[in-house]
Amino acid sequence: MAREIYETKRKALKINLNPDIYGTFAEIGAGQEVARNFFEAGAASGTIAKTMSAYDMAFSDAIYGVEDSGRYVSRTRLTKMLDHEYNLLTERLHGEKYCSKTFFAFADTVTTLNFTKTNEPHGWIGIRFQHEVGGPTNDIIIHVRLLDSDNRLQTKVLGILGVNLVFAAYYYSENPQTMIESLVDNLSVGSVEIDLVKVSGPLFEKANERLLNLYLIAKGFSKAAIFKPDGKAAQIKDYLYKKNIIILRTKYRQKSNPNFDLFNLAVEEFLKNTKAVPENTVVLIEVLMGNVLDENTNISNEDLIYFAERAEYLCSTGNNILVSNFRRNNHLAEFVQTFKPKHVGIATNTANLKNIFNTDNYNKENYTNELLSYISGMFSKNVKLYAYPYLDKKSDKIITTKNLPVAEEAKPLFDFLINNRYIVDIENYDEKFVKTV
Repeated sequence: MAREIYETKRKALKINLNPDIYGTFAEIGAGQEVARNFFEAGAASGTIAKTMSAYDMAFSDAIYGVEDSGRYVSRTRLTKMLDHEYNLLTERLHGEKYCSKTFFAFADTVTTLNFTKTNEPHGWIGIRFQHEVGGPTNDIIIHVRLLDSDNRLQTKVLGILGVNLVFAAYYYSENPQTMIESLVDNLSVGSVEIDLVKVSGPLFEKANERLLNLYLIAKGFSKAAIFKPDGKAAQIKDYLYKKNIIILRTKYRQKSNPNFDLFNLAVEEFLKNTKAVPENTVVLIEVLMGNVLDENTNISNEDLIYFAERAEYLCSTGNNILVSNFRRNNHLAEFVQTFKPKHVGIATNTANLKNIFNTDNYNKENYTNELLSYISGMFSKNVKLYAYPYLDKKSDKIITTKNLPVAEEAKPLFDFLINNRYIVDIENYDEKFVKTV
C-alpha cells in the first residue's frame, strides 16, 4: 500500500498538536524557514520551546564555540548546535508540565545562493530527539545541496526539508527507507540533492548506514556515496575537496576481485606523473550502481544489500569505496571536477577505450558529435585515463593503446590524446595479471 504523503503544513500541524513532542529550533544562514512553517501551521506553542538564529559570527562563536576550520557550514558546527541546544532543554525544562514530553533539538547551518551567484549553496541539517519519554537521544544528520537558481526558492526548500526531517524522526524512524523517502516529500525534482545521511542512537542500533546512503542513490537523491576504509560514510565534498584523486572503476556483480596488481601500478604511475604526495591523494575503488538503475523500475532491496556488502568487503581491503550511478567515464569525471581536485586519474581497461573509439557503439550519423561531447566532458588539463592492457581472446595478443583498433574517423583525436598524455598506458606490468577479454 502506497504511503500517504502529507502536505508540509499538515505535517507541521500534526507535530504541533502532538502533546508529547517539544523542543528547540536553531537555524543559521537561511532565515528561520523551518520554525516559520511550524508557527504558520498553528498551535506552535505545543511544540516550540525556543527558536533562535545566531547570524553574526561573534554571537555564533560565543554560543557554540569557535570552529578550528573557520567553516560555519560544517558538520562540526551542526553537532555543536545540537549539543548546546539539547543540553539547554534538559537543564531548564523540569516539573510536571514537561514530565510527559519527548524533547528534541533541531538545527541547521546553511549557505544559500549569494547575490552574485558565485557560491555553492549547501547545508547541514540535523535533529536530536527522544523516541520515548525520559529515554536516550537519537540523531539524524543530513547534508544537502540546494539546486534552485533563486535564493527565495532555496529557503523555501530548506523550510520543507526541515519539517520533513522532524516528521520523519517521530513518525518514520523505525522504517529507515521510508524515513529517507519522506525527506523529499512536497519538493520538486531537481530542487535538492541529499548526499549524506548519518544516524546514531539506540533507535538506529540495527540500521545499516551503508544501506541508507545507497538508498539515496537508488532513489535519485544523490549521485554517489563514499565509504572510508572503516566502512563509515563520508561527505563527498569534504573528503575530496582539492585533493589528488585516482579511481578504479568496477562493474556491478563483478565476480572477481578488482585487479589490485594493475591498479597499484596505476597509482604509482599517477603519483609519478602528477608529483602528488600520498598524504594529499585519495585512492578510490568505484562500485558502479548505475547499470542496474532504470528510470522505470526501482532497484531491489536485494541489489541494495549486495552493494552494501560489496562496499563493506572492499572497505575491508583498506580502500576508500565510491558507489555511484555514473554509467560513463565522462560523467564520473564531470562529477569529480566539482570538487576542484588538483589531479584526477581514472584507471580503466584498454578494452573500454576500444568501445569508446568504436563507431559501432554510437549512432553512425552523430558519431563525431557524440564522441566530441564525451571527450570534452572527460578530459581537462588535470584529468587523465590510465589504461590497463588486456589479452585479446581471438588474437591471443596483449592490447595496449599502441596496437588498439580505433575507428578511422576517431584516429586523429585518439592520437592527439595519446601524444599529449591524456591517456596513459600502465607500464611495467606483469603479464600474469593481464586479464583476457
